[in-house]
Amino acid sequence: MRITVLTVADCPNARPALERIAAALDDQDTQVELVEVTDEAEAARRGMYGSPTILIDGTDPFASPGALPSLSCRLYRGADGTASGIPGEADLRRALAKASEPG
Repeated sequence: MRITVLTVADCPNARPALERIAAALDDQDTQVELVEVTDEAEAARRGMYGSPTILIDGTDPFASPGALPSLSCRLYRGADGTASGIPGEADLRRALAKASEPG
């Protein structure tokens, strides 16, 4: 599994996103890469829907239908309706588990 965190310069949620990913991985040997995106064209090419965007094997499991590529700050909605600059740990664990499923 490959995890990429797309972010803009000085994003306050980049480091917390990396920490949340590490906690959700439970010491699995998984490559996590932080990539700074500098313009809208690159955001569109990489599938960045705000900073930070977490890609698991190149796919954003948290993308909203109809979302447009963006360099803006991103909000993640929890199951309880709360908003945060990073996905909840339970949501991230579910996304990682789904990505690990065969097929």
